[in-house]
Amino acid sequence: MTRMQDMANIGKWRAWPAVLTFVGMTLCAPLAAWAQNAIQSITSSQQSGTEVVRIELAQPLAAVPAGFAVQAPPRVALDLPGVGNALGRNTVELNQGNLRSVSVAQAGERTRVVLNLKQAANYRAQLQGNALLVTLEPSASALAAADQPASRFAPAQNVEVQGLRNIDFRRGGDGAGRVIVDLASSQVGVDIRQQGQNLVVDFMRSSLPDSLRRRLDVTDFGTPVHSVSTFQQGDRVRMIVEPRGTWEHSAYQTDNQFVLEVRPMKIDPDKLVQGPGWQGEKLSLNFQNIEVRALLQVIADFTNFNVVTSDTVTGNVTLRLKDVPWDQALDIIMQSKGLGVKKSGNVLWIAPKDELAAKEQVELEAKKKIADLEPLRTQSFQLNYTKAEDIAKGLTGQAVGEGGGGSSGGQNTRILSPRGSVLFETRTNQLFVSDIPAKLEEVQALIAKIDIPVRQVLIEARIVEADDSFGRALGIKLGSTDLRGLRGGIPGYSVGGGNYVTVGGNYSNVGVQTGQTPNTSTSYAPDSQFINLPAPALSSGAAAATFGLSLFSAAANRFLNLELSAMESEGKGKIVSSPRVVTADQQKASIEQGEEIPYQVATSSGATSIQFKKAALRLEVTPQITPEGNVIMKLDVSKDSRGANTPNAGPAINTKKVDTQVLVENGGTVVIGGIFTQDDRDEVNKVPLLGDIPVLGHLFRNKSRVSTKTELLVFITPKVVTDRSAIR
Repeated sequence: MTRMQDMANIGKWRAWPAVLTFVGMTLCAPLAAWAQNAIQSITSSQQSGTEVVRIELAQPLAAVPAGFAVQAPPRVALDLPGVGNALGRNTVELNQGNLRSVSVAQAGERTRVVLNLKQAANYRAQLQGNALLVTLEPSASALAAADQPASRFAPAQNVEVQGLRNIDFRRGGDGAGRVIVDLASSQVGVDIRQQGQNLVVDFMRSSLPDSLRRRLDVTDFGTPVHSVSTFQQGDRVRMIVEPRGTWEHSAYQTDNQFVLEVRPMKIDPDKLVQGPGWQGEKLSLNFQNIEVRALLQVIADFTNFNVVTSDTVTGNVTLRLKDVPWDQALDIIMQSKGLGVKKSGNVLWIAPKDELAAKEQVELEAKKKIADLEPLRTQSFQLNYTKAEDIAKGLTGQAVGEGGGGSSGGQNTRILSPRGSVLFETRTNQLFVSDIPAKLEEVQALIAKIDIPVRQVLIEARIVEADDSFGRALGIKLGSTDLRGLRGGIPGYSVGGGNYVTVGGNYSNVGVQTGQTPNTSTSYAPDSQFINLPAPALSSGAAAATFGLSLFSAAANRFLNLELSAMESEGKGKIVSSPRVVTADQQKASIEQGEEIPYQVATSSGATSIQFKKAALRLEVTPQITPEGNVIMKLDVSKDSRGANTPNAGPAINTKKVDTQVLVENGGTVVIGGIFTQDDRDEVNKVPLLGDIPVLGHLFRNKSRVSTKTELLVFITPKVVTDRSAIR
């Protein structure tokens, strides 16, 4: 019987393809019988221009539930742990203000309440007894849309332009690409739409710093996203996301962070039509008490699928469907009769679910019995780059560090079958595996992926120490000599009563001699000084230059001695240390050069012992080569040197160290750390009061000025070694 004949005999009102309405089916039953907390009612009201959603529960919640807001489509989602759905339905139509409806979905012991909005809005949740109150407040973009209805996302004129803070890209655990944008505030309006194969995201009334105006090539992350381009367009920031292949997207915003997620579309080999939701060609059905087997034959004729129906498929069905995808119609029919489908190419096998499950169980049990009875084979594997002992322990579920000669070990993460065993030979680096042929093929495929040459990395560090010093010092010596005592006179100046004030003469410094007459026969120092403030020594240790001047009065028999000293030093130095080391990918390596300094250590008994402390240049690194060819390095670079000697404990050790982790492109150079110090010192030594006299005060003081600058920089350059000549 042809398709048109079936429709003529069964459809009484219209011929194929007559249009009929689809009868909706309730997918979830009430959960009021649950002993846990449950949602009993959902209502809404308007207060001062805002919508308040009241969710009544059987019991009060312990805390305000976590939630998030989605910009496109505009939604607010709240997760209620330990709460069921006692509403009797999954959707509550409200259509009040900005609120369209409320959807309730349950998974396990958690219920998600989704508020479907007309425009994006901010929300605030609070507890009130057994009720959860959710207040919806219009966002900045919604307020702007109210002022200018011609553009849904037009911002208000008085809204200040705010700059985006950061744009980042990450890969999710399910292979999804996540574009993360840090907004200046939660009031930034966001518009998302699809243009062709691209996603266009507009951030309203926003500016983009120059450092973020770029195109990110994220192909190497292994997500559907190929690139992300961001640029300024008028008073908004536009982002264009270019995905590849089959994908689906979602967006949500939490506080100041906006996340756009592009996920790969999962392909189910048992699904009739690939794609999200129902993708089959639409059809209309109108049948009264038709046999299920005949209805399946009608669908098979429409879809050109080969259908094999089990003999246990019986019963009749009455349905009236209009413009329904054929795969959805088939799913409805099978659910109503407890049937299941198994797809093999373009052949559909339809049978009761219990029959399909029983047949699959029988097939698995048969395969297990065959594996238990199948004869074992032994195959040898020659390993070139990996140790045979490590592979043997991995096949038998042992840790690499465990002992054992190589026979079958523990059952944890065991790759071989329970009957399989493995032996390894360290001299020739071979494996001898005994197992069923299917397992031998798995082992061969595993070894082909593991036994490959490991890439190597050359890490070169350059530690540059530079110092710049400058010093200047000025000083003076001032003295006088009185010769009258040697020539028969009385040196000094009379102050009355036989007392004299002597400057120079027989004394080495200025003093007042009272009650005595100077001894004229005693020799004296001809360069007697009463001001002795020469130029202080600088760090260079060089002696200061001096200039002497003597003034002699023949009539008065007195000398005046003046000596000036001055010193200026300037020094520059640079020390470059360049350790380098080669290591395999993800293998720690270190190189060290220096000395060990002995020092005494007291023991608990009071005796002393000698221990050694290293003062060395050391580079320790663990590299990891990324899929795009860059290098992630965990670095520990230190440069210690012998310092000043201490009175009792021996020499001190000057340390310079940096410990960090950094990502560097292959062959690139990055500065991972630096220390800059500057020491400026001014010193003045003077005679009190006299040294403060303007101009003449310079004769009674000395001064020095020292400026020292030191700088330490650490450079790192990784190179992925592709040829032995790269190491020189």
